Amino acid sequence: MTPPSLRPASSQASHRFNFLCDTPAIHRSGQHSKLSMLTISRLAHRAPRCVNVGAYRTHPARHVATLHASEAGSTQIGRHALALLSVGVVLGGMTIFTLRNPVYLDSTPPPSPTSPSRAPHASPDARQSARALIPYGTLQQHASRASAWVLIDGEVYDATSILDTHPGGIGPLLKNAGKDATKAFKPIHPPGTLASLPPSAHIGSIDPATVPRTSREPSPEERRIAKAREALPPPAAVLNLLEIETLAKGVLSSTAWAYYRSAGDDENSFNENREAFARFWFRPRVLRKISATSTDTTFFGLRTTLPIFIAPAALARLGHPDGEMNLVRAAGKAGILQGISNNASCSTEEIMSVKRSEQQLMFQLYMNKDRAASQTLISGLAAAGFAALILTVDAAVPGKRELDQRTKGEDFSGPAHGKTATGDGGGVAHAIGGYQDPDVCWEDIPWIRSLTNLPLIIKGIQCVEDAEIAFDEYGADGIILSNHGGRELDFSPAAITVLHELHERRPDLLAQHDVLIDGGITRGTDVLKALCLGARGVGLGRAFLFANGLWGEEGCSRVIDIMREEIVTGMRLMGVTRLDELKPEMVRYMERGGLAKARL
Repeated sequence: MTPPSLRPASSQASHRFNFLCDTPAIHRSGQHSKLSMLTISRLAHRAPRCVNVGAYRTHPARHVATLHASEAGSTQIGRHALALLSVGVVLGGMTIFTLRNPVYLDSTPPPSPTSPSRAPHASPDARQSARALIPYGTLQQHASRASAWVLIDGEVYDATSILDTHPGGIGPLLKNAGKDATKAFKPIHPPGTLASLPPSAHIGSIDPATVPRTSREPSPEERRIAKAREALPPPAAVLNLLEIETLAKGVLSSTAWAYYRSAGDDENSFNENREAFARFWFRPRVLRKISATSTDTTFFGLRTTLPIFIAPAALARLGHPDGEMNLVRAAGKAGILQGISNNASCSTEEIMSVKRSEQQLMFQLYMNKDRAASQTLISGLAAAGFAALILTVDAAVPGKRELDQRTKGEDFSGPAHGKTATGDGGGVAHAIGGYQDPDVCWEDIPWIRSLTNLPLIIKGIQCVEDAEIAFDEYGADGIILSNHGGRELDFSPAAITVLHELHERRPDLLAQHDVLIDGGITRGTDVLKALCLGARGVGLGRAFLFANGLWGEEGCSRVIDIMREEIVTGMRLMGVTRLDELKPEMVRYMERGGLAKARL
């Protein structure tokens, strides 16, 4: 679905002006309106022409010279009195006429119950306000597959026509049919998602007096979250990203936590993503001047103040009402790059409205089964304001994310971006992934190239062979080594491990092209290890989602501050002041168990 412009029923906004004696001119912005004079003229024209005021004006030339002064004075007084009486009659007639026929300056007159001829001129808003309110009991009667109504923000919609095409499947719709679905709907749908529904699907406004009190009271989970937020420390109090993750588990909704944190199968890849960094140890240099450091670099020709970027991650609104906008604001202030997910919960218009003029955003694409939809999307990215295109290739089908599936997205109904899928109630990931094409392949790269001149980055490379194909055969502008945060194929290798293998086998690719990694980064030292092995930078996703759920924009900025501090401190302790001074000889690969095992 695409965003609607839902207008609540409004009362007639016309201004009725009744002109009495000495009525002042209408003021607008402190100036006399020309409309006031036109209206007075129009009113005078409409007034009864029963008295000719000008006929009673006196003039000295008309007096008879032979009259005595006292008689002339009496006559003149009488004429003045008669003139004043005539003016009163005129103004009185005008007043009565105006009261019965008011002038409407800024809209058409409201329909009169006694004047059927005026009904066709009623405004749409007037017709909407006249629509009867829907009792909550009537809403509850439409809770089946035959007739499924939902209540969203006080408005009742008939969702029956989209039951079979809803990207989140029929389950979430039927679960919320006949109920208030606002809490389930708003966190993950871009504003105006209901616009693609036919106009007839908008049944009307709910009668607030009939809404049961129980539906207005907080749920047990809402009370849990409120209690956790009361104990939440300020962002500055957290010292590392793992502390943010721990706090997020208590504050986020069960649906949000399960979706953000979930990983594939037994989560071996998820754990390995973090543990793999522990097998690389530094070989620091000392006695070097390190007071002045710089963390500036570029990815794909785009400048950034840190060797990190916000990895594309879906549904930031599950954690905070402003969703991805918070991440965009924080990235803009810090001067770092960000990838915007194809499944973002904020619209492109919202995202671009908070983007700084100099800020660079990359769009992450899942290839759609409907290639025409992908063609339209890709072709419009540059005009929309994006600076690069990231094609994700490691998630053609959803992985088995059991934490997400156990929660089953009970408070979730998937966002709609013109997707077609029936869904199977297998969690949020399954609900939003039905449109993705499992047959996306290398031969699609030239077609994508033909649609845009933006830099093309392939995200999800997991072996050296595919890195070679991406660069040597298809001329990718960059690649991101990634196993999708351990959320897809369990036992897929950690990105830092693939990077190490790429360095061993094809160091020339690292020297000639931009290679980034994501997955498992929790410390600034993780970033430095990747850069030593030849990566240009690293992406972080979950950390920003967790922080956004805790503190919004301020939380996202705190993640950046923590990483900046740890990166700069690590650089100084390694004896370097610029990122290009980080070399492969400054790290050493160690087997599990670290130095103790290495000595055996």
